[in-house]
Amino acid sequence: MYSNRPVRDIMSTNIVTVTPDTALQEVNAIFEKHSFHHLPVVGHAGVLAGMISKTDVLRFTLQLAHRTTGPTWIQKALQSASAADIMTKSPLSLDPEDTIGLAADIFLANKFHALPIVEGDTLLGIVTTHDLLMYGFGPLAPIPEEEVELP
Repeated sequence: MYSNRPVRDIMSTNIVTVTPDTALQEVNAIFEKHSFHHLPVVGHAGVLAGMISKTDVLRFTLQLAHRTTGPTWIQKALQSASAADIMTKSPLSLDPEDTIGLAADIFLANKFHALPIVEGDTLLGIVTTHDLLMYGFGPLAPIPEEEVELP
């Protein structure tokens, strides 16, 4: 693996985003529909405002449950919550020319699993630990039939 290549070479650019005023219910629906675990939050002109992970949604819901035992109150709080209420504001991000090795170091040191890629303040893409694994190991090829052990 060439760790000095820019993250531009492996970042995902076909990304789903939300705005800070997107309802939490819609954020949850996006996570249920897609297999990804991180969602960039963008403001005016695609400027990165924050990041939301599935864990952020679960943590927020758990905190609500601990504050009260009333399901009606929890439901109202969930219905009125937005992406801005749960996002990580001003997340750590990379420039498209930063290296894959730097991304890997940040993932390892911080236990992150996704980093937004920005040019200036504008979101261009996202790189995840999955992207790094695909870069390092490529898609798994099927095992040739002659190598399969039969019982």
